[in-house]
Amino acid sequence: DIFTPEYTKRWHEKLCLCHLHNIQNMTLKNRKSNNSNYGKSFNFPPFMQYIQRWQAAIARMFKNKSSFYLFFYNLIETFGWSYILYLLVIHFTFATDGSLYESIKTPLFIFQNAAVLEIFHAVFRLVPSSPSVTIQQVFSRVMLVCGVLMLSRDAQLGIGLPLILAAWSVTEIIRYGYYTLNLVNAVPQFLLWLRYTLFIGLYPLGVTGELLCIYAACMEFRRNNYGVVTLPNYLNVTFNYPYLLMFLMALYIPLFPPLYMHMFGQRKKVLGKTSTTKVSTRVSKKVK
Repeated sequence: DIFTPEYTKRWHEKLCLCHLHNIQNMTLKNRKSNNSNYGKSFNFPPFMQYIQRWQAAIARMFKNKSSFYLFFYNLIETFGWSYILYLLVIHFTFATDGSLYESIKTPLFIFQNAAVLEIFHAVFRLVPSSPSVTIQQVFSRVMLVCGVLMLSRDAQLGIGLPLILAAWSVTEIIRYGYYTLNLVNAVPQFLLWLRYTLFIGLYPLGVTGELLCIYAACMEFRRNNYGVVTLPNYLNVTFNYPYLLMFLMALYIPLFPPLYMHMFGQRKKVLGKTSTTKVSTRVSKKVK
């Protein structure tokens, strides 16, 4: 009799076993087919994918000698300019004895002159930067450090020095930090935004400081007749270093605006593309 208690009990046990077996098969199947979505509520797979891309980029970097070199070059420059910014903050926070230039002259000389290597990076296509733009940027700063600050006491004590240190250090920390992380595909969105936004204020601030330093040095050299070679002399040549500095100051008028507008073009290109990508991602998610 199918309605007896014994038969009903056995039928119920078999039904439970079949149901449990089906659940196990479905769970195993879902884990195999949707392994990338497993743990999605905890945001685990995107983070793991980010780590995997980062690890793969590091592995490629160690296989590529140029990328390996550029990574450590940019990393060292990032720490170097961070140290210069630290010295600047310490000087004005605790009002340390001695001039600002005396406390930062050695790291400034080392890490700014190391940027000469970037000209060779651009020339030999280690980086996609324009050689002409790189030469312009590097030459102006090296000239200021070696040809102005090292020679002029007025430039060392003037208001222009803290302006250029603040503008240069913040700009370079962001720029070299961006280059370092970009080599391992780990650039955060906020660093990308800083790279293509803070220049709006930092570039004019830095140029103002540079012009103030050059002007102070020029006035000091003219007052002391420094760097002036007149005739007659053994080589039969004449040279006036203050006039050369005036000429360099005049070059800022035609050279700085194109460089400044170039950065605005890069900002629109990079941040605009990022915004478009975000919008398209959101739309695709909504469609799904």
